[in-house]
Amino acid sequence: MSEKPIVYLFWFAHEHLDFRRAEINSILEMYNINIQINAQKDYPYWLVTATSEDAIKKVANRAVSLRFCLELWASSEKLQDLHNGLRLYPLEKIRKHITKDKSFKVSIETFCKHFSQAEKIKKIESFSYLPLEGPVKLKNPDTTLCYIEFYGLKPNNIPDEPYMYFFGRLVANGQRELIQKLSLKNRNFIGNTSMDAQLSIIMANQANVKSSDLVLDPFVGSGSLLVAAAYFGGYTLGTDIDFLMLHGRTRPTRITQKVRGKDDSIIANMNQYELTSYHLDVLVSDFSRPMWHSNFRVDAIITDPPYGIRESTERIGTTKKNLIVDAKQMSVHIPSKINYELPQIFKDLLIFSARHLKLNGRLVCWFPFFRDQYSEDQLPSHPCLQILANCEQTLSNYTSRRLLTYVKIKEPEV
Repeated sequence: MSEKPIVYLFWFAHEHLDFRRAEINSILEMYNINIQINAQKDYPYWLVTATSEDAIKKVANRAVSLRFCLELWASSEKLQDLHNGLRLYPLEKIRKHITKDKSFKVSIETFCKHFSQAEKIKKIESFSYLPLEGPVKLKNPDTTLCYIEFYGLKPNNIPDEPYMYFFGRLVANGQRELIQKLSLKNRNFIGNTSMDAQLSIIMANQANVKSSDLVLDPFVGSGSLLVAAAYFGGYTLGTDIDFLMLHGRTRPTRITQKVRGKDDSIIANMNQYELTSYHLDVLVSDFSRPMWHSNFRVDAIITDPPYGIRESTERIGTTKKNLIVDAKQMSVHIPSKINYELPQIFKDLLIFSARHLKLNGRLVCWFPFFRDQYSEDQLPSHPCLQILANCEQTLSNYTSRRLLTYVKIKEPEV
């Protein structure tokens, strides 16, 4: 007999709005979870119907855009209707979580408005009719009840009364604490274009990185994307043409740092987060000349290709015609480099992904563009890769970049 569907409330952090749906959808597919979502664009909450609380906890255990999830006990556009609905909520369901032996607390959450502590206490006391018999415990209680007031999306035009009221039991928190834990501010080794922790985690989620997956970043730089992938149990590989960056010998990125430390490296970052066992290696390599065996396969490719702005786009080559390096000089010869045009980078990236991703493996990469010139037909495409998500991050009034998520749907033909 199947469980009866329950309505849950997903409450999101109000940033990177365009990434929410793609991240949650990727997590749902990763765990083969089926839920119904009722969401309005840009609102900080979704109403979600599911038959399993464990499924909701699985989603929260991976999602970094999600703040918390509630089992929704009552909701309404009017306060009195909320209280009426809460009084009608089945007592036996409340008794599962509220008993004399279980501690509890009631928290107040608002959106687009703030209340003093005295006002919050007054609101909490308005729920005195609930059978709250256990001891109050403000830190780590057995049960947390949450009352939410939503005042819309316009901080300069806040209504006198909320548009929506919610009350429910906290089921799980999202992974927001990972943003601070993996923050670049505390990272041992960073570069000019190191990806911030939140976006790195989102990329790992959209790539469906799971325990024991093999993950490759072909433009690895300082390895920020590998840290997030390793945190979720992926075994990580990276390549980059920049010898000095991989060996931690570039000019320091931090203003307060005059010279690089001897241990500045990607492996130092992995050691910092106790993820060394998930780090396979990083290699100096020109991506335009792939070195991998034809049978080499990875579960996911996550990368931020250079755009030629803060990091140069280079590949091995020369403008000289018929250049031949004498065999005696080969051991000390350093190949010259030429510009690696952005269209060619993405062409090579999609061809490489079609060849070396496992079937149903994912490529997650950033694609830059001028906002007034964007159209979907400009996006890189390949017959073996299907675009699953296309999320925009605005960089300025004129420029943006889009996080593209591809899935490999078939093997390339000869």
